[in-house]
Amino acid sequence: MLKEKKSAEKIIATTTSFNNNIVIKGARLHNLKNVSVSIPRNKLVVVTGVSGSGKSSLTIDTLFAEGQRRYAESLSAYARQFMQRMNKPDVDYIKGLCPAIAIEQKVITRTPRSTVGSMTEIYDYLRLLYARVGTTYSPVSGKIVKKDDIADVVTAIQQCKAGDKIVILSVFKILGKRNVKEELDILLQKGFSRIWVNGEVKQIDDVLNESAQVQEIKNS
Repeated sequence: MLKEKKSAEKIIATTTSFNNNIVIKGARLHNLKNVSVSIPRNKLVVVTGVSGSGKSSLTIDTLFAEGQRRYAESLSAYARQFMQRMNKPDVDYIKGLCPAIAIEQKVITRTPRSTVGSMTEIYDYLRLLYARVGTTYSPVSGKIVKKDDIADVVTAIQQCKAGDKIVILSVFKILGKRNVKEELDILLQKGFSRIWVNGEVKQIDDVLNESAQVQEIKNS
């Protein structure tokens, strides 16, 4: 029983090690001589050594190459036909490896606006992540920016006190080849009487009688 318990504890410890570390066993690429190493995950790890000690062979040619190869294998056969064949590095096995990104210290573009995010093509995905998961605040009011639906409008109206003034606005759009004056005339015919211009509520009749205000709407 004691032997079985120790064996079970060893299996659990080994599994935990694989979950928390990237384990490389028997790397023999280039000048690596059957190297085995365990790299902790979710930490900043620095690989150092003299020139020719195998730093790039371990990190780029073995670790990154295998991560890239495994990611390519997860793609569909249609997607893989447009990619170059990726050979498996000379290593016994690598455990706990995720899709990898490698950035070499060399200039591959002359654009001064390039960043690590744009070079690795993760910038667009980060923008989507922040837009979907994050909370956007207005730089003017400091309030949370969100998209309101009909239920939100009804709730806001119900919370108003008796006698409060409520104004429901709609975006002013010029359809087709009409100009501002023609669109305002159509709004009048539909029963609309007022328009919001630069923070002020104005009568459409008054706006039509002043060409300056019509031009103001056109420029806004």
